Amino acid sequence: QVHLVESGGGSVQPGGSLTLSCVASGDTDSIDYRAWWRRLEGKGLEKVAGISINGRNTQYHTTVMGRFTISQDNAKHTVYLQMNNLKPEDTAMYYCATGPRWVEFLRGEVGVLGQGTQVTVSS
Repeated sequence: QVHLVESGGGSVQPGGSLTLSCVASGDTDSIDYRAWWRRLEGKGLEKVAGISINGRNTQYHTTVMGRFTISQDNAKHTVYLQMNNLKPEDTAMYYCATGPRWVEFLRGEVGVLGQGTQVTVSS
């Protein structure tokens, strides 16, 4: 079992930046990818970004490409989401996720989720 804890959320003005972090513990050897999902108000989960454990593969939602960057530090079992040029429509609860197979992430399977961290973008 993998346990995930996110941090770094908060409130920013449009155009601002935030960096989310997520530390994994437990059965970390089972992890094949790390990812971020978000739940927009009144909507379901939306895939934001993912990275395979070897770092060779990444995937981003089209609305965040060029603004968000996912990265990881495997030695620290940590994944980051650098978010720049934030927009009000990025306001959501952001969840860290992991899973045992990268292909499952590509298929849209959620995997194991953390408890979430709130990001609010408003003026």
